[in-house]
Amino acid sequence: MAPIDAARAQDVPALLAWHARLMTMGWGVLVPCGIVAARFLKLWPGQNWPERLDHPGWWHMHRVCQYLAGVLTLVGLGLILSRPGRGSMDTLHSFIGWSVVALAGLQFASAWLRGSKGGPTAPAPNGSWRGDHYDMTPRRIVFEYVHKFGGYLAALLAAAAIVSGLWQANAPVWMWLFIGLWWVICLAAFLHFQQRGLAFDTYQAHWGVEPVHPGNRRPPIGFGIRRREP
Repeated sequence: MAPIDAARAQDVPALLAWHARLMTMGWGVLVPCGIVAARFLKLWPGQNWPERLDHPGWWHMHRVCQYLAGVLTLVGLGLILSRPGRGSMDTLHSFIGWSVVALAGLQFASAWLRGSKGGPTAPAPNGSWRGDHYDMTPRRIVFEYVHKFGGYLAALLAAAAIVSGLWQANAPVWMWLFIGLWWVICLAAFLHFQQRGLAFDTYQAHWGVEPVHPGNRRPPIGFGIRRREP
């Protein structure tokens, strides 16, 4: 229960304490869960792929986790802005924190602007399979680069924000141990799922492996993504 730095006093106002709790829950717990779901659950457990394509389980889990994290971020940000100083960038923690907020805004904006889906499982109103995702248009390609790599960067910066916040608040040792253990579990799960080849290509998970689908004629976007040959 002792603070991490015994030489400093531990005096955290209630608003700052709730800011820390909300941000840690959002970015330390929900965001990693949403990333794991999006990366490793494209083929949902028990799904008989490729007989059953486009299982929405991963999408619902990813969306719920990230939207909840977004709500907690807004509330936590509101608590900071309600204090004197209004979230100035005079500390390393505040600078990293604002960077995370900016990346979060970019993530949501890119998701809302990602374009149409298309394909045989989500045809256009006229019956055509045309769609930004199915055709892998430049709009969709930009979205995937921004959303995937921006998401990983935001998660890494969020971890730095949490650590710097714990230090700034002189948090008790048990908090460091608890959060550290949780991150070790997340990293171990990530590496285990990656080693098992569960980072499956979104495009093939949606529409199969046949080369008639235009997205199968270009390499997947991201690192360590597994595909199956037709």
